[in-house]
Amino acid sequence: MLKETFIHLLKNYTNSESIIAEFWGEIEHSYTHKKRYYHTLSHLDNLLAQLTAVKHKIEGWDTILFTLFYHDVVYNALKSDNEEQSAALAEKRMKQISVPDYMIRNCKNQILATKKHLTDTESDTNYFTDADLSILGENLENYMVYAQNVRKEYSVYPDPVYIPGRKKVLEHFIKMERIYKTDYFYHKFENQAKHNLQFELGRL
Repeated sequence: MLKETFIHLLKNYTNSESIIAEFWGEIEHSYTHKKRYYHTLSHLDNLLAQLTAVKHKIEGWDTILFTLFYHDVVYNALKSDNEEQSAALAEKRMKQISVPDYMIRNCKNQILATKKHLTDTESDTNYFTDADLSILGENLENYMVYAQNVRKEYSVYPDPVYIPGRKKVLEHFIKMERIYKTDYFYHKFENQAKHNLQFELGRL
């Protein structure tokens, strides 16, 4: 489904089968890197499912799809500019197939918004960042698998370094008045997310 969605998206902007194959190959290679455990194609699959459920509320569906595929295309646990690098690559690829400038701008803004997940003036951006955080509100078993996979992605850091950083992240979300900006995701995931975060924090 993921590959078919990507191909269908790109066919709106290019007739080149070779470009479509090249771009998909890059996506697939990036998200299946051996050092990735959470930021994988499964993450994209989940995002697509979450966003499809609110498709009728999204104004720029094609833009959201470009954001989905490229938001974690560059991911290195040792770097702090993954979002910026991902946005830059998205811009480069979208320009190659003549995607309108306003869509490129919106896509870059949406990718950069995943750095802090703050409330945005654009509704589509809020839906995307909420969907990106949907794993926080899954059932506890799925959440703990996610937490373990995040730890694996940051395995380069020993516990004395990782644990304080992870605690800071968890406490940040727990203290937020609401994690999810949109009513749809708030009602669907907020309570469970707070429970999950507290549970993981208590185990660190």
